[in-house]
Parts: sequence; structure tokens; C-alpha cells
Amino acid sequence: MSMDRLKSLYYGLYGENGITNFFYDQLVSIMETAKASRSPQLKRQDKKGNSWYLSEQMVGIMLYVDKFSEDLKKFESKIDYLSDLGVTYVHFMPLLQPREGQNDGGYAVADYLNVDKRLGTMAQLERVVGKLKRKGIRTCIDFVLNHTAKEHEWAQKSKKNEPGYEDMYYMFDNYGIPSEYEKTLTEIFPSVAPKNFTYYEDINKYVMTRFYEFQWDLNYKNPNVFNKIAEVLLTLANKGIDIFRLDAIPYMWKELGTNSMNLPQVHTLLKMYEMIVEEVCPSVIFLGEAIVEPHEIVKYFGSPEEKECHIMYNASLMVLLWNSLATRDVRLMEKSLAIDYGTPEDGVWINYARCHDDIGWGFETNIIRDLGMDPEAHKQFIIQFMEGKFPGSFSRGELYEFNPQTLDARNSGTMASMCGLEEAVVEKDRYKLELSVKRILLLNSIIISYTGIPLLYSGDEIGQLNWWEYKKDSEISHDSRWLHRPPMDWDKAANRHDQSTVEGIIFSRIKEMIEIRKSHEVFSSRLHSIPVDTQNKAVFGFHKEDKMLVLANFSEREQVVDCNTVNWFGLPGELHDLIQGKTVRLWENIVLGPYEYLWLI
Repeated sequence: MSMDRLKSLYYGLYGENGITNFFYDQLVSIMETAKASRSPQLKRQDKKGNSWYLSEQMVGIMLYVDKFSEDLKKFESKIDYLSDLGVTYVHFMPLLQPREGQNDGGYAVADYLNVDKRLGTMAQLERVVGKLKRKGIRTCIDFVLNHTAKEHEWAQKSKKNEPGYEDMYYMFDNYGIPSEYEKTLTEIFPSVAPKNFTYYEDINKYVMTRFYEFQWDLNYKNPNVFNKIAEVLLTLANKGIDIFRLDAIPYMWKELGTNSMNLPQVHTLLKMYEMIVEEVCPSVIFLGEAIVEPHEIVKYFGSPEEKECHIMYNASLMVLLWNSLATRDVRLMEKSLAIDYGTPEDGVWINYARCHDDIGWGFETNIIRDLGMDPEAHKQFIIQFMEGKFPGSFSRGELYEFNPQTLDARNSGTMASMCGLEEAVVEKDRYKLELSVKRILLLNSIIISYTGIPLLYSGDEIGQLNWWEYKKDSEISHDSRWLHRPPMDWDKAANRHDQSTVEGIIFSRIKEMIEIRKSHEVFSSRLHSIPVDTQNKAVFGFHKEDKMLVLANFSEREQVVDCNTVNWFGLPGELHDLIQGKTVRLWENIVLGPYEYLWLI
């Protein structure tokens, strides 16, 4: 990395003046101090660079510490469980010190340099990170760049206009400028947190609060904000953190007259942060969270010359997987995944079927129309199906952010409950139970085999059901996303090696897929997945640059693929299934059982 390029971007953003000179010199000093403070072990890690994220060895799991193990101390005894499953990185959901009371699931950070006191201390986190490294498991944490809690020290000092803390947030003496912003800003949580500014009587000011009232937006037009965030980032990197999930990045830069999303200056900020990390701690990578249109998401990878984020969430794949299950029709998935949005060679997608968040139904509407469907009617179908209200649905879930005027909504629920396991257990129906387990394994087979990094959501590996108990807690009962954030059921996890239990079947099959993935270079993120038209709308297929073919039946009925009608892109005629060991001949019809999947090489 050229410090000259970092300086050029910095001055380009903040102007050529004495103030910028001061803050750039300060930034260089912050970097030099952090580099000198980096431990010998981390420096040895840095020498290997950061291309590790492209490896087939990469398999992640995301979890809430309090839900998984109560606290960091008890987490240490659970590391062997994660090692048994085969994961190689753990994404700790927000664990930095949040504000008291409502805190947006931990995304309202009151102190970046301390751990949530309910979970432990920063020293304990460092100890856990070290133990994970010795097991070959890397660590990812959430890093909130767009805003802090209003209780954060910076916000408190900014309120008092203390020297060095002026203009770190968007504060206005009257509603004039805020009213201009409101003309073009979207509302992120319109039903529970409408408007983008909050008036505070104690300081007689309007403050920009794009997410919730208790989250104040940072003002990156002030270079002091950029430097302070850089200093925190490097301090945490020196604790041993390998991956930073950069939260809500599209919103970081604000401009009047725009929707203040995905602005060019956001990309400049990210380029500079990546350059800083490349210089100080080059084994560290960024995971970007940008739930925007696919053509906008790819921009957050940056360019081969100037990286931004190394990995990004493949939210589209999650949505398409559930759509395929509900409709028993993979054509929307096949055609959507075939679109090339320009992902760079070293840009990697995180593939997941469920996460901590809800599912928002963003589809390529032109493809839906081409398939002869009405986009709005289809969206209403999928919303009702996943809630469990559509006739014949196997899913059990809840709506999130339901709009009674438009009937628009998103959906909440665990993977197992939305795959039909909850319905099967309640109805004591063994056949439905068998089908639900097959659906769970089918979804995992795609996220583990498709190009990118598979990310499991804690509890899904043992088929945990919806946590309806959340409704009894007044602090979270308003938010249906807690339905799929259950406490880890360690009694069920104890069954993970018992093949006569649901937990044992799901865990062992997922573990087997992970082992296969890690032992074959064909699963490296360097090889692209290319969808195949199987001429059967229930069967999804893709190949990996002629080295592998995956077929997956998204129906509970047996399906046949007529090999004479399919272009196999030069694949050899006889292939071996890595999952079951059987041989498949491409000159014969391929028969797939209900929800069966084949990994063919």
C-alpha cells in the first residue's frame, strides 16, 4: 500500500488546508503506534497475508455469546463443540459495550473498547480469541461505523461542545436543515422509528438518528471522526480480531438532496480504512454489510487496485433458496444467479440460509415477469407462505415490519421451523419430519457447495425451532426477529452424535458436508459457480468451471433430469457423488429423490 495514495484520498475528501494537515499527521501517528504495538504472534500471522479467506477451508458460524454460552468464560468450554462441527471462523454477534435498555440488538455501541459487561471483559475476549486461533478458528466481530449510542463518550462530549468533539455528529439548532434532509432520506424503520432526526430538549438541538432515537449518526465530513474510528479499529485488530463486519456501510456519508445511501464518498472511506489495515495489520479483512441492490453491493468489493471489503453477504442467495423451497421452482434462482454483476476475482460472497436478521423479499422483478408471474402477487404469496398462512405451507414464522396499507412485510423464523420441522413436531407426523430434515440438509448443501464462504447460524446445525418465549420479555417482545434468536439448547446438542435423533442426523450430515468441502480444492472461492438449466424447474444445477456439478431437487417428489436436453459444459460423462459415493452417468437420465442433492466430480 502506498501511503502517498492514502494521503491523496484523505486530502481529496477533506481538502487541502491546515486542519487536514493536522488530522492526517495524527492518523499517521495512530497507524505507527498501532503497528509498533502489534504482538509478535500477530506479526507472524500478518506475514502470511490475507488471501486465507479464499480457501475451501473457510466455514463460519455466527452466534450471540449470551444465547450460546451465557458469557465468554463459559464459551471456552464450547470451543471443542465448534471444532467438532468443523467451523474455521466464529462471528460473535455484537459484544462491544452497548447502551443500557433497548440497544438494537447490541448495535447501539456505548464503548468500542470494552466488552458488554454481561458477557465479560476485553481481557476475556482476548483469551477466547487466542484459544480459537490455537484450534484453527478465526474471529469476526461486528464493528458499527455509521453511528454510536447517544451515551457514547464522544456523543456526551459533543453535546457539551467540548474542544476536539465538535461536529462529530449531525446536530442542528433548528429544524431548517433537517427538514431539507427529510425530503430525500428514506426511513429505515418506518413503523417503529419514523423520521431521521430527533429533537432533544436538554441541548435544544435536532440530532440525526437514521436508525433509532438512541443511535446518533457519526459525521464523517469531520476528519476527527475518521481518525477516531481508525484508532478503535486498529486497537481491536491488535486484540487478535481477524474479520471486522462493517455494519450499515451504505449510510456512512450524508449529502443534502440525496437519499444518503451508497454515495461515492462511502467508497473513499472504505478504501482508506482498507489501506490502513493493509499497512498495519495485513492479515485482517473486512466483511461488508450492505443490504442493497446486487448491482450496488458489488461496488463494496472495491477494485483489484483499491480494495474496500474482502467479503460481502449474499443476501440474494438466501432469498432465492427460500423462494425455491416454497414454489418448488428453481427458475428464478437459476436466472438470478446467472447474472454477472461484476464481482472481482478476489471478492468473495458469504452464503447463508438464515442469519440473525429477518428475510426481506427482494427479487429481480423483470425475471419474475418473464416467468409469467406478477411481482407483487408473488411477493404476497411468499410472505404468507413463510408465515405459515398460505394453504399447504409447511413453514412456521412471523411477520416483521408489516405495513397494513401496502401489506408489505418481511419474515422471521428459524431455518428448521421454516423448513417444516416445527409443524412436524407439533403434529407428531413422522413423514413431515423426514421431509423437513431433508429440506434443512438441502439448504445447507447449497450454501456449503456454492462458490463463497458458507455461514451457519448457531442452532441451525441441530435444527432448533422458533423461540416463542421471546414474547414474554417486554424489552424484545416488539421485535419478531427474536423468534429466530433462541438460547442454544445444549441438551439437544448432546444428541449430535446419536443418529436416531433429529439433532444427530442434521449435525452429522452438515459436519460431513463441511469435511468434504475442506478436503477438496474445487470448493475454493477462486472457482466460480455457473448455474445450469436442467430443463426441470424443480432441479437446481450449477457447475464449477467444468470441475464439479451440483444437482439439487427442491421438491418433495422424485424428479428426473433428461441428460439429452442439458448442456453439461464439457463435463466428463461419468461422475462420482462426493456425498453418497455413487456413480452418475451423464448419458442416462438422472433420478433425484425428494430433496436429494448430488455433488458430482
